[in-house]
Amino acid sequence: MIKEQLLYGIHSVQEALATGKLLDKIFLKKGIVGDSIQQIRHEARLQQIPVQEVPLEKLNRLTRKSHQGCVAIVAPIEYTHLENLIPTLYEEGREPFIIVLDGLTDTRNFGAIARSALCAGADAIVIPSYGSVSVTADAINASVGSLLHIPVCRVGSIGKALTFLRESGINVVIADEKSSKLYFEADLDGPLALVMGNEYKGVSPEAKRVASTSVAIPLQGEIGSLNVSVAAGILLFDVTRRRLQNL
Repeated sequence: MIKEQLLYGIHSVQEALATGKLLDKIFLKKGIVGDSIQQIRHEARLQQIPVQEVPLEKLNRLTRKSHQGCVAIVAPIEYTHLENLIPTLYEEGREPFIIVLDGLTDTRNFGAIARSALCAGADAIVIPSYGSVSVTADAINASVGSLLHIPVCRVGSIGKALTFLRESGINVVIADEKSSKLYFEADLDGPLALVMGNEYKGVSPEAKRVASTSVAIPLQGEIGSLNVSVAAGILLFDVTRRRLQNL
C-alpha cells in the first residue's frame, strides 16, 4: 500500500520548490503572511501546484512536527506534459486516446476510472490543477496501482487543454446525460479525447464550448444518471471495441 509523504516547515517547502521536487499540493495556515510565504505562493503558481489555506487544526492533523503553518504533500508520480505527450504519440504512429476528468472530486471514482482507462488502452488521463482530484497515495491505492502505469497530465486550464487537443487533430467528445446523441451513434473513431465531468455538476461550460460533440448513455428505469466511473467504463470500452474491430 502506498503511503503519503509529507514535507513540513517553510524552509523545507521552499527548498523543494527551488529544486523542482514534485509536489502535489501545499497547505498553508489560514491568514499566514510573510515574504517566504509570498515566495512559496509565487513558485507554486509557476509550477501549477495547488495552494490551499486551511485551519491550523488541519495542519496539526497532518503532522505533529513543527510545521510553521506550511505543509506540502509530495507527488507520488511525475506528471506528464500534455504538450509533449501528443506529438510523441503521433510520432509513434498511434492515434491518441485520452480521457479528461473535468473537475472530478472523489478519489475512489478517480481510482476506478484510472483502472478502467489503463485496461481499455487509453494513452493518458488529464486532470486540472485546481478544484479536482490529484494523484495521491489514496488515489493510487483506489486504482489498485493503475495510476503508476498510465501517464497523468495536470493542466492549468481544462479549456486551454481541450483547445490544444482539438488543434492537434483530436476529436473532443463530452459525456452529457442531456445529449440527444447516444454514444453508439457518435463517431468515436480516430484520435479521441473523452471528457467526463464533475460528479454533481457534470462537464463545465468551458469544456462544452470547446467540445466537438456530446454523447449520452441510454438509461432505463427511475434513476436518471450513472456513477461517473461506471459511465466512463462504458464509454472507454466502447472505444476499445471499435478500435479492435478496425484492426
